[in-house]
Order: sequence, then C-alpha cells, then structure tokens
Amino acid sequence: MTLLQAVLGVAVGFASGILSGLFGVGGGIVTTPAVNSLLGGTAIEAVATPLPVIVPSALVGSYTYARAGEVDFAAARWAAIMGIPGATLGAYLTELVNVHVLLAVTAVLIALSAVRVIGSSEPHDARGAEDAAPWKLGLVGGTAGVLSGLLGIGGGIIMVPAFTAWIRMPVRQALGTSLLVIPALAIPGTIVHGLLGNVDWAIFLVLTLGVVPGARIGARIALGVRERRLRVAVGLFLLAVAVAYGVAELTALAGDGG
Repeated sequence: MTLLQAVLGVAVGFASGILSGLFGVGGGIVTTPAVNSLLGGTAIEAVATPLPVIVPSALVGSYTYARAGEVDFAAARWAAIMGIPGATLGAYLTELVNVHVLLAVTAVLIALSAVRVIGSSEPHDARGAEDAAPWKLGLVGGTAGVLSGLLGIGGGIIMVPAFTAWIRMPVRQALGTSLLVIPALAIPGTIVHGLLGNVDWAIFLVLTLGVVPGARIGARIALGVRERRLRVAVGLFLLAVAVAYGVAELTALAGDGG
C-alpha cells in the first residue's frame, strides 16, 4: 500500500464512520467499492475487508448513543440472538441464492419502509419497543443477519427502518440499537473470511483509523438533530440506498437475461 492509498483509506474510513453513526448502518456502501477501486484490494477483499471494519465503527457509534440513553439493550439482545445464526445461514446460502434477485426484492422493501419512516407524523416513544414481542425483534435481527451473511453488509439498512416503522422505536433509539446489533452480525463473516485469508489487514487498519472518529462525529450529529428532521434524513438516505440497489440489480438481471 502506498502512502497516498493509506491517506485515502483514512479519509474513506472517516466518511464511512460518519454515515455509520448518523444513519445506524455499517458503512460498507462506502468502504466496499473503495477497497477495490482506490485502495488496491481484490474483488473478494472488497467484500471481506469491510466486515471487520464495521465492528469498531458500530461499537463506537452505539457507545455514543448509549451514553445519551438511546439504545434499547433488550431489543438488541433479542435481535442479536436470531441475527447471529441468521448471518451464519446467509453465508452458507451465498452459493444457492440468486443475490441479484434478493437485492432487488430487498431494495423494494427498504424503499417502502423508507417512505413510511418519512411519512410518519405520529411521534414514537420507548414504550413501543418495550411492548414489542420478542419474536418480532428476533425476526428483524434474523432477517438482517441472513442478508448480512449473504451480502457482506452490516444489516443496518434492514434494522433501522424495521425498528422505526414496525417496532415503533423513536428514530434515535432505532439508530443506536441497530449499531449495537451490527457487530454481532459482522463477526461470523469476519471469522470465516479471516480464516480464508480474504481480509487485507493493512487496509483494515487504515480504514479503522478513519471510522472510529467518524462514527463518533456522525452519532453526535444525529443526537443533536430534531426527531422529525432526523426521521426525514434517515428515510431519504434509505430511499437513496434502495434506488441505487434496485437499479444496479435490475441492470445486472437484465444483463444476465441477455
């Protein structure tokens, strides 16, 4: 790795960390393409290396939210209990499932949830999560885990809208709780890819130098924004991710069909 690539890696990690802390996601939507196109990683390293980077990023972000009282630990526990085996299952299903179809369907679900997040005018409070049945929280975590294992993502793009629109958490609590669950989903994939030698640990190091302060800053920004504005910002971000995924996967499916 050259000095320029190291500097770029820290900058990419910083941007990824801000997104992670601000929107409750892993940040892989930034780091994955950067590893391959800017930092000299191979295609498999671009999928594998962001997974261990997700862990410190999400932990720093969730700690910041927890300090502000915006993490539901009981909900995180139930989501993680089902999310860990879900992530393991997703990793095994990688060779059996058409990922393009899965991502296209996921994009539609994320878009619908994003619209609900933006359009909801009814204020949510912590009682919504406290009253949620454990099976609902487990279903959210299990679904996020399967997609995490399949796609090498943190799972926050599933958990944040589900916690907000379905479990009816306040948006800050949904972000903080999602970030606390994400490391549990990323660790199984990290172990597997690490043993297979798919992780470039030098790239991991420079990305981590950026994501740790970035996640802290992103979380502090979110904690300082009014609930309604944060809800709209999170919804628009998720909608943009859904559109990007949908267009990319439909294009890939059309190419395969041709």
